[in-house]
Amino acid sequence: MKKVITAILCAVASTSWPALGLAADFDGKTPLICASIDAHSCDPGEICDRSLPADIGLPQFMRIDFAKKTIEGPSRSTPIVSFDKSQDQLLMQGTELGFAWTLVIDTATGEMTSSVVNRDHAYIMFGACTVK
Repeated sequence: MKKVITAILCAVASTSWPALGLAADFDGKTPLICASIDAHSCDPGEICDRSLPADIGLPQFMRIDFAKKTIEGPSRSTPIVSFDKSQDQLLMQGTELGFAWTLVIDTATGEMTSSVVNRDHAYIMFGACTVK
């Protein structure tokens, strides 16, 4: 019985520990690096196509610098025009090359969802962020 209780306590501690450490890292102050994993390209009246982000021109890696209010990809930097922080998420918005974008990061896990849209197209990207 003692071994079972010890095993349960170890399991609870190991699953709780990462969440405690990550929450402070996604505070909207610490620079982050984000990796895109999955993307969808959508046009009106058609089924969205799933692909790798790089295949549709989206960056594979991005650096978020909250102090400079920028998101930097491999070929350009874009300003963060709007920033909102809640208990559950960081929400950033801006515009670039005729597109509006939104990037949202879960403050507990670092999971990221982003949209890049104009009047003709929508791109949705999923990924994850970590401390730079």
